[in-house]
Amino acid sequence: MDKAEFDSFADEYLALHTKNISASGEGPAFFAEYKIRDIAQEMARRNAVPARMLDFGAGVGTSVPWVRQYMPAAQLTCADVSERSLELAKSRFAGDASFAYFDGRTLPFETGEFDLAYAMCVFHHIDHAEHVSLLRELHRVVGARGTLVIFEHNPYNPLTVRAVNTCEFDVNAKLITASNMQRACREAGFTDVQVRYRIFFPHALAALRPLEKYLTHVPLGAQYAVYATGA
Repeated sequence: MDKAEFDSFADEYLALHTKNISASGEGPAFFAEYKIRDIAQEMARRNAVPARMLDFGAGVGTSVPWVRQYMPAAQLTCADVSERSLELAKSRFAGDASFAYFDGRTLPFETGEFDLAYAMCVFHHIDHAEHVSLLRELHRVVGARGTLVIFEHNPYNPLTVRAVNTCEFDVNAKLITASNMQRACREAGFTDVQVRYRIFFPHALAALRPLEKYLTHVPLGAQYAVYATGA
C-alpha cells in the first residue's frame, strides 16, 4: 500500500472522484451511502447490531456521515495508510469517528476489537500478493463472530473498467474478480463468504433500481460486495 501515493491525492480526492464517475450521473455520496445502507440492511436481516465498526482504508471519511445516519449507535474507527487523508477526514467529521494510522501491515487494534469491518473499493489499490495477509489481519480484529464486508469494482463491467482506467488515482490499480476475492477471504480464515453484485442502472434509469435486489447474482453490476464471517 503506497502511503505517498494516497497522500498526494488526498486534497483532490473528492473532486477527482466526482469527475471520474460523472458518466453514472451520481456523485461520491451516492456510492458511499448505498454501501452503508446495504450493510445496515444486512445486519438488520441477521438481527445483529454492530457496536464497534472499522472503516478499513477510510480515506477522507466519505462513509462517516452515512454510518451516523444508518447505524447511529455504532462506534466507528477510520483507519488508513494516508496520514493526510486522515487529517482531512478528522477535520470534516471530528466527533463522529475516531481515526487511526495504519502502517500497511499490522492493524493497531486488539484481537476481536470490532464487530464489523468494511472496505470500500480499497483492495484494488493493494498488491494482490498482500491481500490474504491483510485479510488475515481483518479476520483477527473482527474475531470469530465478526463480519467483514468488502466492496470492489467489477472487472466484468466495461463502464467500470473504463472509469478505473481513466482515473488519476487508480493509475496503479488492479481490479479483482469477485471469485478471487471470495477465495482470498476463505484462505484468510473467513467462512460463509457470499458475493452480491450491485449497481446495474445509471441515474438516467434510476426508476429501475428497485429491480436490483433480484439481480445480485448476475455478474454484470458495476460493483460487487463480499460478505464474510469470522468463523
